[in-house]
Amino acid sequence: MSEQTIRMYGAPWCPDCRRAKQFFNEHRVSFQWVDIEKDPQAMAYVQEINKGKQIIPTIVFPDGSLLVEPSNAELAEKLGIRREASRKVYDVVIVGGGPAGLTAAIYTAREGLQTLVIERSGLGGQAGTTREIENYPGFPEPVGGAELAQRLTNQARRFSVEILQAQRVARVSSDGMHRTVHVESGQEYCAPALILATGATYRRLNVPGEADFIGAGIHFCATCDGPFYKGREVVVVGGGNSGFQEGLFLAGLVSKVTILEGAKEVHASKALQEKVAEHKSMEVFTQATVQEFKGRGKLEAIVVKDLPTGRTREMHPAAVFVFIGMQPNTEFLKGALELNPMGFVVTKPNLETSVEGVFAAGDCRLGSTKQLASAVGEGATAALMVREYLERVGEARTSQLS
Repeated sequence: MSEQTIRMYGAPWCPDCRRAKQFFNEHRVSFQWVDIEKDPQAMAYVQEINKGKQIIPTIVFPDGSLLVEPSNAELAEKLGIRREASRKVYDVVIVGGGPAGLTAAIYTAREGLQTLVIERSGLGGQAGTTREIENYPGFPEPVGGAELAQRLTNQARRFSVEILQAQRVARVSSDGMHRTVHVESGQEYCAPALILATGATYRRLNVPGEADFIGAGIHFCATCDGPFYKGREVVVVGGGNSGFQEGLFLAGLVSKVTILEGAKEVHASKALQEKVAEHKSMEVFTQATVQEFKGRGKLEAIVVKDLPTGRTREMHPAAVFVFIGMQPNTEFLKGALELNPMGFVVTKPNLETSVEGVFAAGDCRLGSTKQLASAVGEGATAALMVREYLERVGEARTSQLS
């Protein structure tokens, strides 16, 4: 074990341990997990450094310092993550530090607008957690998601964009010419224009092992990751239109696609069902659910349960693609502006929402394609629309004063 490794001592049942692990994972901080229930020496060590008490999580940092049952704020402070901006008023505030948000920030900052980005987790969004990206324009060779996220972040900072991390937005409000972002820590940041680029989260199965193999055998984008598994067998989870569409795409690359659906019947359209039925390398199982993911370092097996009989079996696909829907990260926007029944932000053709001066871009927006290149394009477009809006309201305010 490297001396530069953060070590977290805990147990699987501990909620504070799960929270700390999630914090590290969201901010892409490497650490070693030590289960004290499986390691008597580790348990003794935790008791020793806590003066006889068995307190978890106990986190040991490379410099020898400790944090015991730390809050997210304490973890952020220890890692040097900035959680408070230098100002209270900006020209534009951007909620979300994924590709759409960072691109918007680069464009607004280049226009000379004082820009603040607020991100609750790791910069780069879902792209930042993707192992390799093959279809991003300008990169003839695959680029690592983390590398691309870092490039976007560095570019934004080069244009003096302020970035806050580990900050969740509680709500947004609008009062005349002012848009205010209220963060959970109590701070408020105001601007005449606001861009929402909060992204969306792929729904997960929430079964044992899933979190361990995301990006290492478990994927949520066939276009992005399917080419890595050419000529091999894969499993698709989800019998809706997305599962069947992505399964058909994968069938053009891999040797076999097995679709698993937990319900008695699939929900894909009749046309899609017919196409899958005609495909010799595709097979569909209903009332079948994934119970567990297994492997060492990468996915090696999945445990599948047949619901009518209760029997389980192991499958050994090269990868599993999960398509059970997306959840937009818009909970804090309920009641503040128009959302569709699924929670996606409704926008006009110019990406403005139902609230004047508030724009949306990327995966959180209704009608977005959920693709990296599109998110970047929408971020740039939203920034240009903000510039036009600020010019327009500036002229209106000038005419009112004259």
